[in-house]
Amino acid sequence: MRRRRQEAFRCAGCRLDVPMDAPGTAHRNHCPHCLTSRHVDDRVPGDRRSECGGRMAPLGVSARPDGEWQLIHRCLGCGELSANRIAGDDNALVLVRLAMRPLSGLDAAGTTNTAGTTATADSANSANGVV
Repeated sequence: MRRRRQEAFRCAGCRLDVPMDAPGTAHRNHCPHCLTSRHVDDRVPGDRRSECGGRMAPLGVSARPDGEWQLIHRCLGCGELSANRIAGDDNALVLVRLAMRPLSGLDAAGTTNTAGTTATADSANSANGVV
């Protein structure tokens, strides 16, 4: 028996109801608002065979050789990293903020930890006397 495709899912991060249709990709795998994902795919995008099911936090972005951006997620349940295509309706501001964020000083959840120090442009400018 063939499974009926789900029409929407609730984001594990921001709780937004997200439609499954995504411009630019056949398999929506993250929230277009906050970019949070769920660990549902195992080896092939869209296979929905992962047993983990953990929340996946966006860590950064990477550019493929053809220039297309992809999101890098880390599973908060098992620690696995994955790269996923961005979708045409992803929040551009969140994508750019993610691309500009340094990877050093991040914990497994992708948040700045208190042990790591990360200088921001504002703090660097104020230290140099630039207002």
